[in-house]
Amino acid sequence: MSQALQPEGVDPSALTDRLFELWTCKDLEGLRLEAAKGFSELGEPLAGLLEMLERCPGPQKGKSSTLGQFVMGEFVRWRPGRPRASLEGVSAELLPGLQRRALGLVCERQTACLEPLLDVYQLGRMDRSELVEHVGRLWDSCSYREAAVLAMKLELQPDLDMEKMCVPLVLLDKLAMAEAYVRGRALLQERLVTLLDSWCCPHFSLDQLRKQYPRLCLSKHQTDLIQPKMVTKHVFRLMEKFNVDPAKCSNSVHKRKFDSLRFLMHMHFREGKMSEENWSDHVQAIVEGSVELQVHLVEQLVRHGSLQQAAEWAAYYSLPKNRLPFGVWDTLQTLPPSQTGLPPVSCPSLDSWEPSQHHRQHYYQLPVTRGNVHFLSTLEQLESCQQAVIQPGAVVGVDMEWRAGFGTVSQQRVALIQLAVPGSVFLLDLCAPAFSQSPQTLRFIRDLLAHKNVLKLGYGMSGDLRSLVATWPEFSEQPLKVEGMLDLLHVHQKIQMSRRGGEGGPRSVEVGDADSPGRGGGSSEKGLSLLVQQVLSRPLDKQEQLSNWERRPLRLAQLRYAAADAYCLLDVHSVLKENHARYGLPSDLLSLVPRPSDAGQKKEERAPKDKSRKGRKKTKDCDQAPAAELLSLRVGSGAGEGGPPVAPQELRVVCDNMLQGLGRYLRCLGVNTVILENVDDHKVAAKLARTEDRVILTSGQPYQTLKSQVAEGRCLALDCSEKARDQAVQVLRHFHVRLTPQDIFSRCQACNNDEYLRLPQKTMATLMTEKGLVPEQPLPSAEAWDDHYEPLLPYNSWRGPEAPTFTPHCRWAPEGSLDARTLAFPGGAVAQLDTVPPGLLPRIPEFFVRTGCGKVFWEGTHFDRVLSQFEDVLHIGEDAVAAATDIATTPTPTSTTNMAASATPDLRA
Repeated sequence: MSQALQPEGVDPSALTDRLFELWTCKDLEGLRLEAAKGFSELGEPLAGLLEMLERCPGPQKGKSSTLGQFVMGEFVRWRPGRPRASLEGVSAELLPGLQRRALGLVCERQTACLEPLLDVYQLGRMDRSELVEHVGRLWDSCSYREAAVLAMKLELQPDLDMEKMCVPLVLLDKLAMAEAYVRGRALLQERLVTLLDSWCCPHFSLDQLRKQYPRLCLSKHQTDLIQPKMVTKHVFRLMEKFNVDPAKCSNSVHKRKFDSLRFLMHMHFREGKMSEENWSDHVQAIVEGSVELQVHLVEQLVRHGSLQQAAEWAAYYSLPKNRLPFGVWDTLQTLPPSQTGLPPVSCPSLDSWEPSQHHRQHYYQLPVTRGNVHFLSTLEQLESCQQAVIQPGAVVGVDMEWRAGFGTVSQQRVALIQLAVPGSVFLLDLCAPAFSQSPQTLRFIRDLLAHKNVLKLGYGMSGDLRSLVATWPEFSEQPLKVEGMLDLLHVHQKIQMSRRGGEGGPRSVEVGDADSPGRGGGSSEKGLSLLVQQVLSRPLDKQEQLSNWERRPLRLAQLRYAAADAYCLLDVHSVLKENHARYGLPSDLLSLVPRPSDAGQKKEERAPKDKSRKGRKKTKDCDQAPAAELLSLRVGSGAGEGGPPVAPQELRVVCDNMLQGLGRYLRCLGVNTVILENVDDHKVAAKLARTEDRVILTSGQPYQTLKSQVAEGRCLALDCSEKARDQAVQVLRHFHVRLTPQDIFSRCQACNNDEYLRLPQKTMATLMTEKGLVPEQPLPSAEAWDDHYEPLLPYNSWRGPEAPTFTPHCRWAPEGSLDARTLAFPGGAVAQLDTVPPGLLPRIPEFFVRTGCGKVFWEGTHFDRVLSQFEDVLHIGEDAVAAATDIATTPTPTSTTNMAASATPDLRA
């Protein structure tokens, strides 16, 4: 068949053999010239290309690309403007044969050439049944990923079974691929989410599921990922991403509520950090309409509380006798009739505005009366607020409250906005639909935030503004303009550095969960409460923080708390302004805040920042603080706002177990990275961040929990469906990290150690000989070795004079740190000399040993090529390139494949 299609011209087989010889010799320039010349001499270029691809060898050990990929790439480069290389000149009789051969290459060996083959041979125009058959053939051969990719490229999803295609991907920890498979198809998206939700059912069995796919082999890591807690997180994330009705994911919602109920029991009965009223409000909202949750509530009350409480709740929900724990029914019979129809909570009418004597002695007191705290739920009331607040020269304390979701919702919607001016506090009720959705209310919020002559005071306002955008989608469509905003969080950070900077004290403020509702429980002396204590001598009482802010009417204690949270900002600002020198602050407090930007506006749409000017400003304010403290200030301020670049060694991060690939990639770049194991709880990341001054890198739902346990800006959320390299690009940009070639491979991927021991060739040979790791006969010299093995290139012989060498930015261990007898380092790691091929000794002048894990590395002949795979990452910190939005996705011309997160350098180990 191939002879019939090749009436004249060069033989494709001979051309392939010549290219393979050049490929073996690594003559890239000669390869390109020979390929272009050979394509021009082919009698039938399209048929000849297929024969060449069929003849090309597959992947070779130690090579990141194949000859077939190179041939395909060069053909695409040569093809434009040549009619013979298009299908227009191919007869209708020959066209199906060419397309089937091309499709066969995609299915069997050349999946990396999928895109160009689809384009050159127009495979999308083939009969759909034939294409579906080919996808099925791939799936039957256990090439699940390749089958999904081909189906997506040819848009065959409507003709295929979504569950059959996606279940193996999810089981193989390729959920991102499954998400891509259903992208843009609402029906398939809903089916995928409901499928995952079915795995959260108490009766789900992974073993039964695996029996449906007997040829699917799962590792222990992949098996561990298919457990209800992890799957529930994915379901909630995808429900939001695909806008799926939570009512269709009853299993996940029930499990999340089940876990939330247990958390509430712990917070109230064990930790004592939640009042009876708050606990009762949340419990009622969680168990509403679910007999199973109501029964579980009673069971938990028997365990944590008392039979009396359990009986009262059982009576309130009229639970049947056969569902109650032992003793509850008998206790219920003793209850008076008046207690059987009401929830056992405190009546709001018994609530008092006046705080207790203990509260007055230990907590900040709101200096305004009840009559000056105005609860606004109508447009007429809003007009009086507008007249008092939007006045040139006015100072307004701004805070927001929303109901704690405890993980059952991903985006918090604001329920109450507090605006405090001297002598008065206005509480805007966003739970009143007519009021919150009125264009007049939205216009008021826009005007207030954009008014540059009205000073708005807040604390950790970035989170409040995000919730504001989640509440009103209009603010995403037309971004908010924020001017005249002083975030006291930045002021607090400066106070902390000034107070303890000389002692090497804390580099950031633990915002924790004391700033806004829905961020977990914790000590009251964090964040805003800590600032109020430092400036006004008494902290805030945060017991009402976890209130149900969507209940109406609000209790008086809730109203008092909400008003105090906003009014304290006025008092703190007044004291700091009058006594700025005492607290180590500049007279202009606004100078501590980064230039405000449009809330909700995309990064690529913002105007370029004057980074050099901002860097000088930050350095001046920090009194020439060391680089580590400058980085900490930038992290606490939200990062990404300019300032001097920092070296990767100055950034310390902890990656949770969903970003292990990113962690290994960051270690390749020299970043000090701790990676959580699969069995570690997310709380471990928060603990490491606090004790070791690290930034948390996480993804999905854990972000909401983890960010509440560390300082503002020290928890960064990333998309776990992206490649590790693209995630690393985001991290480098966010923290303004400047890489150099010397940072690449300066830290160990496996152990995170950045200390090497240099071992000269002679020392390595001696050690290996003493341990019996080399042949008895003497090794040949380098010259003799090269003469004997001509096909092998001698060390560095093919590299140009400007080829990079391995000179990492790392710590170097002293010569005597390795025990020659035991081959052990002081830390206990043993040098793995048995991994070094004896034949390399005459060729490698110097070896490098990690003192943390004992792995041995050496500079191979492909070090510069591997280094080129990091070329796009190396330029992240440069001002000229940082503004480019496509740097993370545009491949470099010198690399045909991305550097995988788990790849090892060409410093061969």
